[in-house]
Amino acid sequence: MGKGWALPLALAVLAGVGLGHGDPPGLVEGLAVVLLLALAARRPGRLVLLLVVAWTAGGVLSARHAELPAGLSGVDLAVEGRLASVAPQGRLTRLVLEVDRCRPLTPGRLPCEALERLRLNAYGAPPMAAGERWALGVRLRPPHGLANPGTFDYRAWLWREGFHATGYVRDAPPPRRLAEAGVSPRRLALDFLDARPLPERAARWLAALTLGADQRLVDDDWELLNASGTTHLVVISGLHVGLAAGAALLLGRGLARLATPGRWRLAVWPWWLAAAVASAYAGLAGLEPPALRALIMTLVGLWVASGRHAPGPWQGWWLALALVLLLDPLGAWRPGLWLSFGAVAVLILIWQGRPRPRGWRGWLWGLVRTQLLLAPAMAGAVLLAFGRLAPAAPLVNLVAVPLVGSLMVPLGLLGWLLAPLGPPAELCWWGFAWLAEGLARLLETAVAWLPAWQPAPALGLPLALALLLLGGLWGVPGLDARLRLVATLALALLPALWRPATPAHGELEVRVHDVGQGQLVELVTANQRLLYDTGPRFGSGFTPLETLWPAGQRFDAVIVSHDDVDHAGGVAALEASHRVARFLAPPGAELAGEPCVAGREWERDGVRFRLLWPPPGEAGRVDNDRSCVLEAVAGPHRLLLTGDLGAAGERRLLSEVGGPVALLLAGHHGSATSSTPALVAALAPRHLVYSVGRHNPFGHPAAEVVRRFRAAGACQWSTALDGALRFRLGGAGLPTPQAARASARPGVGCPRLAVESPP
Repeated sequence: MGKGWALPLALAVLAGVGLGHGDPPGLVEGLAVVLLLALAARRPGRLVLLLVVAWTAGGVLSARHAELPAGLSGVDLAVEGRLASVAPQGRLTRLVLEVDRCRPLTPGRLPCEALERLRLNAYGAPPMAAGERWALGVRLRPPHGLANPGTFDYRAWLWREGFHATGYVRDAPPPRRLAEAGVSPRRLALDFLDARPLPERAARWLAALTLGADQRLVDDDWELLNASGTTHLVVISGLHVGLAAGAALLLGRGLARLATPGRWRLAVWPWWLAAAVASAYAGLAGLEPPALRALIMTLVGLWVASGRHAPGPWQGWWLALALVLLLDPLGAWRPGLWLSFGAVAVLILIWQGRPRPRGWRGWLWGLVRTQLLLAPAMAGAVLLAFGRLAPAAPLVNLVAVPLVGSLMVPLGLLGWLLAPLGPPAELCWWGFAWLAEGLARLLETAVAWLPAWQPAPALGLPLALALLLLGGLWGVPGLDARLRLVATLALALLPALWRPATPAHGELEVRVHDVGQGQLVELVTANQRLLYDTGPRFGSGFTPLETLWPAGQRFDAVIVSHDDVDHAGGVAALEASHRVARFLAPPGAELAGEPCVAGREWERDGVRFRLLWPPPGEAGRVDNDRSCVLEAVAGPHRLLLTGDLGAAGERRLLSEVGGPVALLLAGHHGSATSSTPALVAALAPRHLVYSVGRHNPFGHPAAEVVRRFRAAGACQWSTALDGALRFRLGGAGLPTPQAARASARPGVGCPRLAVESPP
């Protein structure tokens, strides 16, 4: 491939990725026509580029269309396949299954042969091991995740990791092992490592650093690495594969110099040795996408460095990007890919045209200078990708990068080379363990002094752009120093000039968070922050509330409508991570707090709040019927939250509700036991929200409830379909709310949605 082909090839790959994701009408037919025209024109170069576009578009399209059809959601299926990953978590075991065969257990259902990769939960499963083949009965649902602004997008993660469905393993038919795991060098290496008497943290980091087994890292490891900005150092990356290749290259060239002193510079075999060692190292790490990406970048880097008919650095960069996406088109949605290539691009920019350092002082200054110039650009990129900043990263990496690269990685790899000899390997790994413990202490100290910061989503984008511009200002060679200083001062003023957008006096911002099958509503005025319910707590222990805000938030009040786990499940997480001035709960509730009884009212920032239910002396009622009912009035708009209040309570509430409301949360998630015709007619809401989980087993919202509200003229929204919703009450008009998940569905009486059946 000529040097001028790298950029067109990369652009062709990116075009194919974009076309496959957009999936415009007639895409396949259009590509076929263009390919035929190129073939007829006898232009081999253009034909190759068009084939590349078609290949990558086809890869993305096949991933999109392999997802579980909605018609098979919740249907019993029989699958056979190989376990790619087994992660026990107490009674729960998380599985990744690569599917060979799939069929519905009920005749007449849609076929499921397109499924290739599943993420499963198994409760009380028999002992399982990665590499084994199993026959399982499963219930699945299409990939889905909660959609809240500024939080982890689980749906996007499932997509880019290639999962076509999620679900759980059924007891019937019982799981059946079809074949034992084959021989795997990586698994044998992990078993060998498990038998060594190393400290737990050192063993985990050694497995992650040398074998790519980052699944062995525990939550505490990830929190420490993320907070210190050093995640890239303890997992397989281009740095480690490059170090292995570099060590092999130095060894090979040294041997060549001894063997052929006059011609050693012309020897080709050291470069091939370096490529072979890099390939073996990445293969030992399992050739997962990060290791594959690192290998391709290293091989292209070796070619560029060899200087023999090699492309320049930027051509090599484009070529590596094209090859990575050709082999893994879904990598375009992995932030790690763009962080890796972004870091390499900044390094090229920093060093291109500059002389090579000489002596240890030159190399030391080169390392410091590189890290200082790289830090702002990478901080901006991480902020864009993950919404967080690690202030300690620039200083920590000055020590951690040479420590890991020059000592820990060589010791870890040397231990594997000496593993057959026994004691020498143990000595290397104990040295690794001592350094790993020292590095961990350093990271803990740095994070204690400079903890990770998660800026508000509104500030994240401008701050990230400022950091990227700062990196560019100091990284691009040839700029005037005075221009750099003035621009740096201007960019530094950006956070000071930023003011968060808060509701004006008399306005109320209502945020209905997407918490699955549960409810959590945030009410914000100019100077008050209030929660109505705290969302669910799932059987795995996960509470969606934990993902919504960084720790240390303050809430003036939290009203827990009643004790059901889908409304009160996040109370413990809220108390553990945030500050709450006061809790309110119905009389007789398990939560200790101030009584939530009808007649209590207050005003804050021009917004009036009033509790309408339960009446005093109603402690003996079942949970649903003693739900706290909250009314908020902001200017001409009225909000009503009724919890899970049933039909009987709604009838008694009619005398208190007054007239129509601007915004209503459907009672009991749209269940047929609530939202009686009388209440719907009395409230006639302009906007109605169902706080429900997608594919929930209860059929919420009920079809008759949906039709009832549509007949009343309500504009209906669903967190299952639209994600989190944000309304602004109190202004002259009632604008369309902001939804976290874009939707193109036609609505009736509103721009978005009129649900006719359970989502």
